[in-house]
Amino acid sequence: MSMGHRKPESQGQMFIAISDLPATAGHPFYEKLNQALRAIEFDRQVEAQCREFYKESMGRKSIPPGVYFRMLLIGYFEGIDSERGIAWRVADSLSLRRFLGYDLHSDTPDHSSLSRIRWRLDGDTHALVFKMVVLALQQAGLIQGKTIGVDATTLEANAAMRSIVRRDTGQSYQDYLEQLAKNAGIENPARSDLAKLDKNRKGKGSNEQWEHPHDKDARITKMKDGRTHLAHKAEHVVDLETGALLGVSLHEAGIGSHRIDGGSVAGGAF
Repeated sequence: MSMGHRKPESQGQMFIAISDLPATAGHPFYEKLNQALRAIEFDRQVEAQCREFYKESMGRKSIPPGVYFRMLLIGYFEGIDSERGIAWRVADSLSLRRFLGYDLHSDTPDHSSLSRIRWRLDGDTHALVFKMVVLALQQAGLIQGKTIGVDATTLEANAAMRSIVRRDTGQSYQDYLEQLAKNAGIENPARSDLAKLDKNRKGKGSNEQWEHPHDKDARITKMKDGRTHLAHKAEHVVDLETGALLGVSLHEAGIGSHRIDGGSVAGGAF
């Protein structure tokens, strides 16, 4: 005798229309920031600067430049270092949707769109827009400019040490070690032979001899935790009274921190 399948008991479900949800106030920080940006007509200026990177009518509608740069600001302020993370945070937050101008009915930009725009816009355009934001903060009275500090940090590059090549010949690190082994009389070197040969070799981490083929600006350096990686060095110029970021520069890892001299930091005026 088959027992069959019992139909589950009906359970009550509750639906709430979006229009019935309570309207929440925006985050005070982002509301203040938007006020400062509107005061300098930020969106209009950014669209004018980015017009050459957009087609008039081709493909699907793009993310407005003002929204894109606001999302980068969100990533900085929220401590999110990936486009996927920024996109998820924006989609999940009512206050950040308000900051960007999206309501609950609208789809916020996804991470792939952010990535495409980031690669489309050049570095000069990003730097120019950063200066616009600093100008907005200055006009809003949020920058004092009395005490300035430089905060430097080493950033690990998105490049593997095992992929470095000789600057002069383009020879890989593995091939170079095998050549050294053969020159030492080891015809068929094992991995242990190569490791021993590499361990006793002087100057093996020389930036004058080695580079990464896809990130030539990265430098071999020792990180704070003692590990050796390819890395960059970033320096941030900060208004110490308000915490406002006044300038950002990127340098070769391993060089000393720059000093403020005559209104310039790391060679760039602010």
